[in-house]
Amino acid sequence: MNPMIMRFLVLAAMALATFSMQSRARAEGISDTDMLKVQTVIAAQLAALTADDADRAFETATPEVRQDVGSAERFLQLVRSTYPMVYRHSAANFLKPEVERGQVMQLVQLRDANEKTWLVLFALERQADDTWRIGSCLVAETRQQDV
Repeated sequence: MNPMIMRFLVLAAMALATFSMQSRARAEGISDTDMLKVQTVIAAQLAALTADDADRAFETATPEVRQDVGSAERFLQLVRSTYPMVYRHSAANFLKPEVERGQVMQLVQLRDANEKTWLVLFALERQADDTWRIGSCLVAETRQQDV
């Protein structure tokens, strides 16, 4: 594996662990309804990616992400090349979401086609129309096999 990528993954894992410890100490609650909405948006994006449905996957992103990326096809290509474990996962397990500064942080364990397990931290933002959209994600490989 490329040393630069390996360093990124190690730093991402450390950041994720730090965030997890800090967020448990000061996280706000999230209603069951919002938790379901958040997890539904992520599941919809994962299903759209599996189906290569660029438009549907693009709809789950925040307006800022859509503006920055520019098009649904470009979004699909970005996910395909940058997050292959998200693009083609074989299993997903949603952990308990946390709220931090108005964003919901949803941790998802994904297993890829090679049976590697990944932790994916999705940051979601509530929109003016009360829907949730994905603003970013951070990925780290793990040795856990729980998915």
